Amino acid sequence: MQSKEAKRKKFQIGNFTVYIVLVIVFIFFSIILRDRGFLSGGNLLNVLRQTAMVSVMSVAGVFVLGAGQIDLTVGSTAAMSAMLVSLILQATNSIILAVIAGIAFGVVVGIINGLLVTKLALPAFLATLGMMQVVRGAAMWITNTAAVPITNNTYNQIFGTGYIGPVSVLILWTIVFYIVGYIVFHRTPFGRYTLATGGNEQAASYSGIKVKKIKMYVFIISGALSAFAGIMYAGRMQAGRYSFGDGDEMSVIAAVVLGGAAMSGGTGSIIGALAGAILMGIISNGLVLAGLSSAQQKLINGAIIIFAVALSNLVKRKKQK
Repeated sequence: MQSKEAKRKKFQIGNFTVYIVLVIVFIFFSIILRDRGFLSGGNLLNVLRQTAMVSVMSVAGVFVLGAGQIDLTVGSTAAMSAMLVSLILQATNSIILAVIAGIAFGVVVGIINGLLVTKLALPAFLATLGMMQVVRGAAMWITNTAAVPITNNTYNQIFGTGYIGPVSVLILWTIVFYIVGYIVFHRTPFGRYTLATGGNEQAASYSGIKVKKIKMYVFIISGALSAFAGIMYAGRMQAGRYSFGDGDEMSVIAAVVLGGAAMSGGTGSIIGALAGAILMGIISNGLVLAGLSSAQQKLINGAIIIFAVALSNLVKRKKQK
């Protein structure tokens, strides 16, 4: 009995890994970058503001990985959504129409991804890899790689550049999505069905869970939230660009896995994903303040992704013992 209890406690301690790493990295950068303003309130708020888009996409990433799937279209969907929003604002100046169109596009991408996985039985990695190229190519083609400026200041204030007191609206949007995501994932049957689907799809199906519908829904959630991240990108940068979200799919996966999800599915934590996203943001910010080149930053970020996947596999093996 004591042995089983000890194993359970040991595994529970493993769930706090991301928070421990976050504290260690924060202290490390606080010491070596103390003369470069790392600890200033403005810089710390800037970290949260810059990571807001990845943080929002990471909410959906918890559902996707929790269901045992993967979505590589998040960055390209964000870019295309930003382009559509910019073009519609330029043509009609209607914020409501632009936002609806942007989110609708994300939903369509999610539906296509879901159909490719559930109806054609394509592996999620390959299906979303192909869609990633299609959507990114469309974002490049639609304006021949040219940026589309947004001159609607109200839109920019609501979704990007605005502040309520000292807090950026980007941070407030992030808080809203994490509250909703936490409730849905941890407090509703849908969250439990998602984890059951990722943990053991056959057993979930035998227990009455419609696993194909669950997969479809998580891809739709991912598409919708990625599109909203694109809306935030457009508001923050006051333009639509095909390059928005480039590489975000890897950042999202790393954040979610560092936050406690397993690549094989069946586990996940909304708060852990937020901690993972903030950790990625702090590392990126620290590397910039340290004066590292973009090539060096990519190298280190790649190493972090390898670490995240290795950590996921390690936790999975410990759980199975």
